[in-house]
Formats: sequence, structure tokens, C-alpha cells
Amino acid sequence: MSDRDHLSAVAYHERTKHSEEKLRRERFGLDWPNQPLPFKIYEDLAPIPLVRDYPSRPLPALAAIAAPVAALGSDTPECIPDLAVLSRILYLSAGITKRRRHPGGEIYFRAHPNTGALYHVDLYLATADLPDLPAGVYHFGPHDFALRRLRAGDFRAALLLASGGNPRIAHAPVVVASASTFWRNAWKYRERAWRHCFWDAGTLHANLLAAAGGEGLAPQLVLGYADRAVERLLGL
Repeated sequence: MSDRDHLSAVAYHERTKHSEEKLRRERFGLDWPNQPLPFKIYEDLAPIPLVRDYPSRPLPALAAIAAPVAALGSDTPECIPDLAVLSRILYLSAGITKRRRHPGGEIYFRAHPNTGALYHVDLYLATADLPDLPAGVYHFGPHDFALRRLRAGDFRAALLLASGGNPRIAHAPVVVASASTFWRNAWKYRERAWRHCFWDAGTLHANLLAAAGGEGLAPQLVLGYADRAVERLLGL
């Protein structure tokens, strides 16, 4: 990080951090008629239902969280997840686990904690041909627990190129990408949404690592990539 970037980051942190004095003088109110949807909806794409009835794994949740990923999974190309495995991973990382009604509507709580229960981070999958899912680029819709295919065919090479040839992507049958719709969080938290993007992505990706590791896979985060290429691939 350059000195200029460092100073900008510190200035942003100071400007957006909470204090008792700042909260007392704050007069901001929520614009309820303009509240964003908590889901990304593709109205013209057919849903591909995920598996809802699947057996649980014997590995306790705390063991999956505590164990090193390498100890849980196998780093071999033979570890190919099917739709049931993907369903379990997506449910345990980002699925709807509880619904609560209130006078203004209903809140859909998901498997990962998120600031304000606004859930602004969406998951996308780029896959090879899997046992019961053809190769493609998919969006995961928690609202109906289904995938929607954005592109047909194997586009993992585009992500490989965007990552500078990361070998983990080269051998992964499934690459999961995440992206924030900032407005979903900024509607309430305004300039703090950029901070929340990383907090909330952290809880989501922690779940993904633990759930995928518990399935015998070998998940790993890839944090370096060219943004524009990924944005084009996912249609952001």
C-alpha cells in the first residue's frame, strides 16, 4: 500500500467510525419506501432447484470450524461435488435458516451474520461439468434456494486469467465468487457500507470454508484478481 493509499484509508476510518457524540447528533432516518430488496432477482431466468432433503454430515460444526482446511479435505481433482454437496454448502454458508415477521414485513435470517440483516453479498458459481449440473456460471438465490444459469459452458478459464493463473483455480471444479450490492447496505449505513462489505464477506466466507471442508473438499480463498474481468463474467 502506498503512503497515499494508507492516508486515505486512515482518513476514511476516522470519518466513518462511531462515537457517542456522533451518534447523539445524528439525525438520519431510514427511507422505508425506498428500502432495497434483500435478494438479487433474475425474473427472466428459470430456477434450477437445489436439493433440500439431504443427510447431515457426522462432522460436528465446531470441529469443521476449528480444523485446518488441509486436514479436512483432499486436494485431488477426484473431489468433484454433486448438486447435493453444493446444496449443503450453500445452505450452511448463505441459506435462509429462520424467518421472523414484524409489523413492516418479514426478515429472512441467513446462516451467516450480517450488519442490519441486509445481506448485500451474493454468491456466484463457475463450474465444470458436474455429475448433475452442466458447466456454467450460476447465481445462487437464497429466496427460493435455487441456482440460475447466467452463462452456459465452462468459464473457469476467465477466472483463471483474472487471477493471474492461480493454480488453485486451475484445478478447482467449482469456483465461488462473491460480490456486494453496496446499496443494500448503504441504504441504512451510508458511508460505512464499505467497511461492512468486508466484515460481512468475512463471516460468509468463513462459513463457506468450514462447510466445504466438512464435505471433504479443499477450499481456499483467492484474494488477488482483476476486478473488471470478473465483473464482466458475472454481469455486474
